[in-house]
Amino acid sequence: MDLESASHIARSLGLDERGLHIDRIPGGDIAESWLIAASDCRIFLKTLPTSRAGVLSAEADGLSALAAAGAIRTPRVIGSGRIHEQAWLAMEFLDLDQRSNRADRELGRSLARLHRSSNPTFGWHRSNFLGLTPQSNQPSASWAEFFLWQRLGPQLDRLNRHDPTEDWQALQRPLFESWQKRFSSHRPQPSLIHGDLWNGNAAMTDDGEPVIFDPAVHYADRECDLAMTRLFGGFSDHFYSAYDAEWPPEPGRDERLPWYQLYHVLNHANLFGQPYTDRAKTLITRLV
Repeated sequence: MDLESASHIARSLGLDERGLHIDRIPGGDIAESWLIAASDCRIFLKTLPTSRAGVLSAEADGLSALAAAGAIRTPRVIGSGRIHEQAWLAMEFLDLDQRSNRADRELGRSLARLHRSSNPTFGWHRSNFLGLTPQSNQPSASWAEFFLWQRLGPQLDRLNRHDPTEDWQALQRPLFESWQKRFSSHRPQPSLIHGDLWNGNAAMTDDGEPVIFDPAVHYADRECDLAMTRLFGGFSDHFYSAYDAEWPPEPGRDERLPWYQLYHVLNHANLFGQPYTDRAKTLITRLV
């Protein structure tokens, strides 16, 4: 991203180009990130090769859905486009910091309110991505079937293609049978979830308001978001107690959380390989 490209993007967004400058923002495993500063505003810009433009399109769609729910602050989507074989997504720039205990309490309450946003079926109106992994969202009235065939199944299929020396498909049948035996009668409300709520995708503004970003939204069991928050840590007890006070847990939640974590462990195994493949096998063995 050079100044000429940044100027083109600024013009397409109707920004004042006077004094325009661009700085690269470090971090991020998937897209490159930039700060475009114009005389009238600052823009947070993400870029990817045009072959992966769908990832940014899905992110914009997810952010807009979360914003429309009105429960938790998200970066406002400003615009998107393509330039020089690069796809870009422009959002409002927010000065973010690590969450305080107070912000975690508000995040817990707000997440529970977000999960009250419901739908007749599980899934989403389009496929999207978990990181760079395609995520199928075909509508389904059955949560047990949706989770097996549109979450665990595709991840195991990908692992089998990536690592044919390991018979991942042989693990699928006992795993699915175990899930069906335990949870086929579990019928949660289809809740709007963030979908990838680890510590790196939740922060707070300089005035202490919690913010979430980089979503993989769909309608699912609300416990899926809670499972992801516990997978890598970083959320305080204030967050969990505030969530449960706003919406108490359903019976059996602690038994289901490792199943929902497995989806993300399998995804990390597909994206990064070891040590997540070993972690996935260990978790599958325990669940079966």
